[in-house]
Order: sequence, then C-alpha cells, then structure tokens
Amino acid sequence: MSFNGQRLTPLEMLAKLVAFDTESAKSNLSLIEFVEGYLQSWSVPYVRVPNETGDKAALYATIGPQDKGGIVLSGHTDVVPVAGQNWTSDPFTLRVENGRAYGRGAVDMKAFDALALALVPEFQAANLKTPIHIMLSYDEETTCLGVVDTIRRLGHDLPLPQAVIVGEPTMLEVVDAHKSVVTFTTTVHGSEAHSSKPYLGASAVMTAAEMIGELNRISDEMMERGDPSGRFDPPYTTVHVGVISGGTARNIISKSCTFHWEFRGLPNQDPNEIPDRLEKFAQEVALKRLNRFGDFGRIETTLHSRVPGLAPEPGSFAETLALRLAGKNRTHTVPFGTEAGHYQAAGIPTVVCGPGSIDQAHQADEYITLDQLEAGAAFMRRLAATCAES
Repeated sequence: MSFNGQRLTPLEMLAKLVAFDTESAKSNLSLIEFVEGYLQSWSVPYVRVPNETGDKAALYATIGPQDKGGIVLSGHTDVVPVAGQNWTSDPFTLRVENGRAYGRGAVDMKAFDALALALVPEFQAANLKTPIHIMLSYDEETTCLGVVDTIRRLGHDLPLPQAVIVGEPTMLEVVDAHKSVVTFTTTVHGSEAHSSKPYLGASAVMTAAEMIGELNRISDEMMERGDPSGRFDPPYTTVHVGVISGGTARNIISKSCTFHWEFRGLPNQDPNEIPDRLEKFAQEVALKRLNRFGDFGRIETTLHSRVPGLAPEPGSFAETLALRLAGKNRTHTVPFGTEAGHYQAAGIPTVVCGPGSIDQAHQADEYITLDQLEAGAAFMRRLAATCAES
C-alpha cells in the first residue's frame, strides 16, 4: 500500500500545532481538524470523540492492525493561558533559537503530540504487527476529564490497549507514580446583621474560618502519616486552601463566604476521606455554630475536579517497555498530575514518559530543547521497531 501524505519533520509539525491557540477555555477543533486532514492524507483511520457541547474533541488514531490493542501514545492538545505573561515573541508562532523551540505548549505538551504525528509515515513503513495508537485529548489543564469518554470505549468498540505512554515532559525518564489532584469549592451561606448584634445573623466568614482550621488539622495529620514508599516530594498528602472571598464590610455580619481548596493525595489515599471528614465537621460543629441563634445558614461543598493518582505497578508491561525504549533502569515520581491515572483505573498498564522538562512549562517563553525533541523521536522510532517485531 502506498501513501502520499505530506511529510513534516517533528519541528515542522510542532510549529503547526503551536500555531493553534488551544488555551483550555477555547475550542481545540481547529487543531483536531488539521490533524484529521493530515491523518486522512496518510490513510490512517481515526475516531473523533466530541465533548457534550461539541466545541472540543478528542481524537484516537490507529497505525497498524485495526483488530487488536497496541501501544497508546497519549497527549493533550490544550495549553495554559498566556495572559499576563511577558513573552519575548508571539507565543503562538514557534521561534527556534539557540537550540530551543519557543512557544505556548512547546513542551507541555505539543512536542510529544508533534513527534507522534510526524512519525506516522515511519510507523506505517515499519509494517507494524502491534499497532501504535495516537490519543489526543482536551481539558487536561483544567479538569483532566477530556480523555475519559475515549477511555470508556477502550475494550468495547475500540480494542483494549496493551499499554499507555502518557507523554508529559519528564526528560524521557519513566514515571510510574504521581499524586492525585482533587479540587473543591466550599460556600458558607450566612445571614447579614449589624456587627454590634451578632445574634441577629450568622457569620459566613467566621464559619468558613473554622472549616479552614479543620482543613489545617487534617493537613497536619496527613503530614504525620507520611509516605511509606519514601518516593514523593513532599512525602505526604497535602491539603491547601488557595482562594477565599466573603463579606461586604467590617461592621456587617457576612452573608456569604467561599473558599477554593484541594488535596494532592498519595496514590493510596482514599479520595473520599478528606471531603468526608470536612463534611462531618461541617454538620457536627460548624453548622451548629453558624445556626446557634437561629436557622440562618447552610454549608455546601462541591467537587470541581478529580485527577486520579498513578500507583506503581512494578514489572508491568508499560513500565518494562518504556524503560527499554528510554534506555533507563529505574522509575521516578513527579509532583504534578496527569491523565495516566484514568487509564490505570480502566485496567491498562500506564506510565508517564515524554521529552522536555516540566520546569519550562506554564511560563513565558516556554520551550523545549531541540536535543530533547530529537531524543523523543528516537524513543518513538525504537517503539516502532519493537512493534514491528511482534
């Protein structure tokens, strides 16, 4: 079979992808449509998986045999905003200078996407016996849920993969574990009154302060429990309140107070423990105090996002494969969350391994080095050779 698609180097493909402004608050469909056209030119079958509103989509493509699961190269298409950052050049025009390629998403993580796409012709030429799948998701930077609808189809109308490599920037170190990230918004509803007569109202701000105090106590307990594996930095589950807002004036009992909080849990952390404990405190302590002068208020906590942790699976097929492809002999952890936990929760062996450093992500003049881009290409060429053998 012959193909006549356009050949692009990884750097050329990266320039194409960076040119699409796919900040998480915006649609990624223009990028997806470009990728679809590119895949069509190489006769690569793919499935588009849109979100509920239809303004974003994931894409799942397969090179090689269509009737069995292979190795998934998984990357996200969304990027963080550039507003307020002091860029030296247009963040959506790739700039190559001094051995670096600059642009929003250059390292996090359009470089990995670009490598997988640019090497499609080489994957095809390898006459793969085990397929290579390319997964492109959305909303990773916000909710990490843009991959979930596609994962639900794996093992049903799409073959169940043997392994997944999530290409977040790890300097091509193989990562087998990271913490979960679970975020919440808690709102305390009180009742306004003059501060000279607090018994006529209920202070949302003071009740919120009590609940934050409880989160502090839970945080201290998490520190005491520690990390039995000794692999994480910091070596415990963390609890953090990042934003609080409420009240209108110093002499008015506050009607409302909202705080945004999170915990980043060790892989074995029960995701329900901390919110359940805060809810118990709310019902048994905070709410009773809030309403001690009358039935004035209520407390609501809403789950915003839940990124599952990635737990080590020593000796898994994904780990063994990635270590061999990367030429490494040990695995690592990272402090940030990824989509890997969603794949693992679906029973698919998964690791995180991609080119570039996370230290260059989410900032002005984000970049990936050309050396790391080439190293990533070599990693994928070794994958193609492996998949051609069996």
